[in-house]
Order: sequence, then structure tokens, then C-alpha cells
Amino acid sequence: MIRSSPCGASARALLFAFLVAASTCLAQAGEALQNWFDDPFFQISADVPMCPLPAGPFVDEAGRRTQAHRRAEKGTTCWLAKECERPNAYAYDQDIAAAFRAAVRGHNPFPGTSLWVTVQGRVIYIEGCARDVSMVAQIEPFARALPHVQQAIAAVRTDPRMRPPYKTRPIGPDESAAAETQR
Repeated sequence: MIRSSPCGASARALLFAFLVAASTCLAQAGEALQNWFDDPFFQISADVPMCPLPAGPFVDEAGRRTQAHRRAEKGTTCWLAKECERPNAYAYDQDIAAAFRAAVRGHNPFPGTSLWVTVQGRVIYIEGCARDVSMVAQIEPFARALPHVQQAIAAVRTDPRMRPPYKTRPIGPDESAAAETQR
């Protein structure tokens, strides 16, 4: 009969705890980012090479849980405050995205830029890069002029040596082609 020493039992318990923690970390690290709420996300220009892809509406499961409460609250608050005709602020997003796409279709109102658009709860986020600082000043007013837009926020990098002023999303091999078709 093999007896285990007290040190052996505590070592096994410690090893077990380590393995559980490590497997949890690995599962979280490999967790795919998703657009859980189907928020519009699309590219409107691609003139600046090597512009980092914004994270846009892509989050992990923990991000989804965090956003769910805020989205429910914001969505209904808009209607209860009589700021929205529709019962949820997010019900406008697809229409806003369609209007934005129509406004830039056939021409690029922002030459010398690489820009992506995310629409969430009547707010338009325009993220990306621009060669000229003066171009950045035109982006927010352009977006605010669209129907149903409550707010427009442009986070645009103009110096390629600086970090982007927005959260970025790594591109996997299967996502690079999808990012190009989102235009």
C-alpha cells in the first residue's frame, strides 16, 4: 500500500488549482470575439495602408454580459424619455447604417482616410486613420446630419507613429477576407 505524505497531498491540490486556473485562462484567451448584438459595422474608405482594424462591436462573452444591461437600459430609456419614436434606441441602427452607406456610395467624401463605422443605439462611431488632420473635422458633422443620429464620435489617428485612439481587433486568417467584404 502506498501512503501519501501531507506534502504530496498539498502538492496535488496546488497542482489541481493551477491546472483549473490555467485552463480557464486558456479558454478565455482563445474565446472568439463576436458581434453579439448584430450592430452595423462596415468600412467606408481604405486609402491609408496599415491602418489598424477597430474592435468595433466585436467583444467576448464577458463583454456581451457587460453590454447587455447597459443596452437594455439605454434602449428603453430613450423611448420612455420620449426621445425616440421607436421602443428601443437600437431599433434605429440598421436604418442609420443604410443612410450612411447611401451617403458615401459612389464617392469617397473622406479621401486620404481608412475609416470604419459602427452604429450602436443611435450613436455613430467612426474609427480609423487619416493622412490630413483637416479631414477629421469633417467626419462628425457629416455623420450627425444623417436621420435619427443622436451623436457622432470620430476617433481617428493622423500620425502613423502613434497608437490608434480606439480599441483594435486582431485579424485572424479567416477574418481578413471578411473585413474586406464589409465595405
